[in-house]
Amino acid sequence: MSPELEERAARVRLLLMDVDGVLTDGRFFVVPGPDGKMLETKAFDSQDGIALRWLIMHGVQTGVISGRLSPAVEERARQLDMTHVYLGDHEKIPILEQILVKSGIAAEEIAYMGDDFTDVVVMRRVGLALAPANARPEVKLAAHYVTTAAGGAGAVREAIEMLLQAQGHWVDILRKYEAE
Repeated sequence: MSPELEERAARVRLLLMDVDGVLTDGRFFVVPGPDGKMLETKAFDSQDGIALRWLIMHGVQTGVISGRLSPAVEERARQLDMTHVYLGDHEKIPILEQILVKSGIAAEEIAYMGDDFTDVVVMRRVGLALAPANARPEVKLAAHYVTTAAGGAGAVREAIEMLLQAQGHWVDILRKYEAE
């Protein structure tokens, strides 16, 4: 990890993410419910989930900003005790501004992971911009760090491991699970 990346990652107090293409592989499934109405569901990576818990355990807040309304995302955010959950609005800058005021966290202390054009505007306003391997090429250009893993397949876990290493917590995680 470069010294600049390590410095940016060490400052992070809040990790915000897009959902589709970051926490998921970007696909969603529409299936009939018991009442005949169509329901949408998504698949989330379990290793991303445990890594998000490790961040919270070390005092880093988490959250999502997604243009889609999704009960599946609401439930996943609840399961992972996310602090900030904003769904159904494609205009992400006003949401970021709300989060800055509500959290009291400076923009330089926020990391954001996104994969598509709507995410670049946020990535340019935070201290650490992250992109999964499957992000659009233009988005990767705006990122300080691009994961080797794709969204929905460990990208969030990879980014969190980097954050925890930069903040000096990774050894604690390894010790906790006797994996050092």
